[in-house]
Amino acid sequence: MGTSVGIYVFPDVEELDFVGPWEVLRCWEHAWAGDGTEVFLFADEEGVVQCAKGLRVLPDHRTAELPRLDVLVYPGGPGTRGQLGDPARRAWLRAMAETGTLMTSVCTGALVLADAGLLDGLGATTHWAALDRLAELGHDVSVRTGARFVDAGPVVTAAGVTAGIDMALHLVSRLHSPERASEVARYIEHS
Repeated sequence: MGTSVGIYVFPDVEELDFVGPWEVLRCWEHAWAGDGTEVFLFADEEGVVQCAKGLRVLPDHRTAELPRLDVLVYPGGPGTRGQLGDPARRAWLRAMAETGTLMTSVCTGALVLADAGLLDGLGATTHWAALDRLAELGHDVSVRTGARFVDAGPVVTAAGVTAGIDMALHLVSRLHSPERASEVARYIEHS
């Protein structure tokens, strides 16, 4: 059985926070189809999602109709601000984590994971301008200033935009092998 990776998109999501990981993970899916990886975008509502800088994307699935996820990629951006404190979002994220989904974030997506209690007692990072907020939202979060990404076992967090690419390559390494991650990195650089 393969690995199912869902990348969540929402109004005012930061484009590079999800497009960087999407590029890496889709490259893995397409160039190494035998690995059985499936990568897709999903959103709460059907239809086009307008991102922070104006890019418009059409997700593959709605949140309510998601197939089983092995990995959730939760990007950041201005749209995360309105998600903090939402009891339904907290419950949804906790339920995903409880079923064994590997929870990952890029940039301020970590704030939403912290708000749901998923970073309590773990090491984590986020965009440099949100590090203090990350500590405030969670309980005993070990904020890793200067880290590109932090793999805390059940949760992997990445700092701002380009760190999401590093995190995605780390996911390929973790979920398959360091050799496959190197191959994907080379493929992206030379395609």
